[in-house]
Amino acid sequence: MFFRMIRGVFLRQWKKLLMIALTIALGASLATAMLNVMLDVEDKVNQELKTYGANITVVPKSQSVLSDLYEVEDGSSGQGAYLLEEELGNIKTIFWAFNIVDFSPFIDTQVALDDGSTLTVVGTWFNHHMDLPTGETLDTGVKNLRTWWDITSGAWLDEQVDSDPSACMIGTAVAAQTGAGVGDTLHVSTKYGSTDLRVVAVYDAGGDEDGQIYAPMQTVQELSNTDGYLTSIEVSALTTPDNELAIKAAKDPSSLSIAQYETWYCTAYVSSICYQIQEVITDSVASPVRQVADSEGAILDKTKLLMVLITMLSLVGAALGITNLVTASVMERSQEIGLMKAVGATDRAVSALVLTQMILTGIVGAVIGYFAGFGFAQIIGRTVFSSAIDMKPMVIPIVGILVVAVTLAGSIPAIRMLLRLRPAEVLHGR
Repeated sequence: MFFRMIRGVFLRQWKKLLMIALTIALGASLATAMLNVMLDVEDKVNQELKTYGANITVVPKSQSVLSDLYEVEDGSSGQGAYLLEEELGNIKTIFWAFNIVDFSPFIDTQVALDDGSTLTVVGTWFNHHMDLPTGETLDTGVKNLRTWWDITSGAWLDEQVDSDPSACMIGTAVAAQTGAGVGDTLHVSTKYGSTDLRVVAVYDAGGDEDGQIYAPMQTVQELSNTDGYLTSIEVSALTTPDNELAIKAAKDPSSLSIAQYETWYCTAYVSSICYQIQEVITDSVASPVRQVADSEGAILDKTKLLMVLITMLSLVGAALGITNLVTASVMERSQEIGLMKAVGATDRAVSALVLTQMILTGIVGAVIGYFAGFGFAQIIGRTVFSSAIDMKPMVIPIVGILVVAVTLAGSIPAIRMLLRLRPAEVLHGR
C-alpha cells in the first residue's frame, strides 16, 4: 500500500517532482563542480602562478646577510662567494624534484662601454638543455622565468637554436642610453678581457632589469674570470601553503620532533624545499621570495574559500526552492492527507510518505546534478586552467550527504505543516 501511494504521487505530480529534482540537480551540479575544482585546484593555481617568476632564490652563504628562513649568520669562514655550476643538476635530485618546475643560474659582473659608462651584464641560461644526474634530460632557463618581459624588438635568445656566445638581450633603459638596437654591437670590457655583444632583442621588464644586459652564461663567466661559478640560482617550485608546522620549521628545523620533521620534510612547503636544496648545493642559502610565496598561499586559500562559499550558497538556494515546491505539493494534497489521517494514519506514517517521496526525487536530482557538475568542472578547467579537472571519487559521498541534508532541510517546513493539519478542517474545506 505504501509503495502504491508513492507511485501514485509520482504519476499525479510528476511535473512538480521534476521541478524539485531539477532544483536539487542545480545545487548538486554546482557543489560537484566546485568540490572537484577545489580538490584539484592547488597544483593548477600554483602552475598558473609560476608564470610570475621564481619563488625561491639560492645564493652563497657569504653573500647572505641573514637568512630569514634558517637564521644563518653571514661571514662564516671557508665559504666562497660563488656557487658551483656543476651542482645545478642536483636540484632535480631532491625529494620534491618533480615540484621543481624551472630554474636558472645567474652570474653578473660590471662592464665598461667605449664611452666610459658602466653597465651590469648578467649571464644566464635562456633555453638550456641539460643532462641530469638521474639520467633524465631537462630544458630549462630564464625564458620560462621571465614570461612577463615584453620583447619590444627582436626575439628571445634561444641557446638551442642560436649558439652564438656573443648574442645578448638588452633592456629598454640600456637601449635608450646607448642608442643600440637589434643587430647592433656593444663593445664591453673588464679587467679580465673584452668582447663584442650582438643585440638580438630589446626587452621591457618594467623594473631594474631594463638597465641590464643579458648574455649567455659562458660569455659572462669569461668576462668575470669565474668559469664554473655562479652568483645565484632562481627556482620556480610548486609549493603547499605554510601552516604552523612550516612556520616553526622555517625558524629552526632542529626544534621539530622526529615525527614533525618527517611530516615537514615530506610535504612540499617552500621551507622544506629550500632546506633540501641547501642539502645538495654546497655552501648555499636557499630562501623563499616571500612576496611570491606568501601571495601564492593567500591566493590559493582565497580561491578555495570562494568555491566553498559558492557551494554553500548554491545549496541554500536549492533548499529554499525545495521548501517552496514541497509546500505547494503538500497544499495540493491536503485533502488526501487529511483523509489518510482521518482513517487512522499517524503523523509518523504521513511524514515517512513525504520524506520517501523527497528522498527518491533527491536521488534522481543528485545523479543528474553530479554528471552535469562534472561537466561544469571540465568547462572551468579548460577555460581557466587550460587543462582537464580530475574526477575525485571522494566527491561522490560528499555530494550524496549534502543532497540528503538539503532535501531534508527543504522538507522540514512542509512536514511541520502536515503535523499541524487537522483532518476535520481540511475535509470540510477550511
